[in-house]
Amino acid sequence: MRALDQGESFVVTRNGVPVGELTPLRRHRFVSAETAIAMFRNAPSIDLDRLRADLDRVASQDTEPRA
Repeated sequence: MRALDQGESFVVTRNGVPVGELTPLRRHRFVSAETAIAMFRNAPSIDLDRLRADLDRVASQDTEPRA
């Protein structure tokens, strides 16, 4: 558990065969609103009409199940 606390990951095996992985949980970091706004201040603007057209082109609007 101490090694997990320090960021180490482990592969869990059964009879030498990997069956899982034990990894540390990610720590949530608080980011202030001001910092988030500053990070996105220079981000490119989004053309919402183009975004909608792109999504409509690749996403099916069919209401019938595929299975």
